[in-house]
Parts: sequence; C-alpha cells; structure tokens
Amino acid sequence: MADLAWQKSSYCAQGNSCVHVAARDRTVNVMESSDPTGAILRTTPTAWAALLRSVKDGTNHG
Repeated sequence: MADLAWQKSSYCAQGNSCVHVAARDRTVNVMESSDPTGAILRTTPTAWAALLRSVKDGTNHG
C-alpha cells in the first residue's frame, strides 16, 4: 500500500502510536503507524464518516 497518500491523525501525540488514513477508489484505509506492515482496515467513506461522528459526539454504542 506504499502507493497510497497516507495522512497522520492531527491528534497524534509524540511517539509511534498514530493513526494514518488514506482514501482511494471509494475506500478509506486505516493503519497504525507503529506497525506499517501490519493490518490495514478498509471501509467505505460513509462508514468512516459515521465512526468519526460517533467519536466526536461521544456516542457509545457498546
């Protein structure tokens, strides 16, 4: 996935544990920077937007 334009979260603190996001072809890709060869979560823009709204609103669905 080196061809993706990854963006680091603006909430990333100092250190290696940051969320990186890249979008392409109607897919949002998410990975943890401390393990760039690890798993990449892929989702739709609609589902990603819903997750961000829930986090911003403090909504707890669990």
